[in-house]
Amino acid sequence: GRNWEQIRTTICYNDRKVVIVGSHAGISVGPDGGTHQAIEDIAIMRVLPNMVVLSPCDAIQAKQATIAIAQTKEPAYIRLAREKTPIMTSEETPFELGKAQIFFAPPMNAQVGIVATGALVYKAILAAKKFAVRGIAVKVLNIHTIKPIDVEAIVKLAKEAGAIVSVEEHQIIGGLGSAVAEVL
Repeated sequence: GRNWEQIRTTICYNDRKVVIVGSHAGISVGPDGGTHQAIEDIAIMRVLPNMVVLSPCDAIQAKQATIAIAQTKEPAYIRLAREKTPIMTSEETPFELGKAQIFFAPPMNAQVGIVATGALVYKAILAAKKFAVRGIAVKVLNIHTIKPIDVEAIVKLAKEAGAIVSVEEHQIIGGLGSAVAEVL
């Protein structure tokens, strides 16, 4: 937080190609408490002009995001978790900046859409599987790029399911949930 003003003024206002990697984001960083839990980072980076905001779901996707963002001209923020996260992707999993991915889909139309980001994509998939056992069809959309967000994928899922739930390690204001609400 202390260097946000320099990021805003020096990097974003001048549209400089700088990639910032935020580690230990969210609340899963351990018992260190609120001073060590960045739960507003997506919000403060998302409002900056020209800033691309990424939150990959696993280590392989983080590598793909890093390679993809290196080929752009915009400043970027990549949000990483501290704890080990399950690997859900492979080197062959497609990755495109700004394009969400369906990571779990029922055989029929979804009754609920879960829009998730970062390390909680895995938890969203586990929840969708538990709902499937109960006969509730849930589709999980991985939003690895929060800005620019995949408007088309979110609207499509909302129309199909009729209900959207966002899952993230962030406060309720300004994060993925807010971005999804702004789209809808």
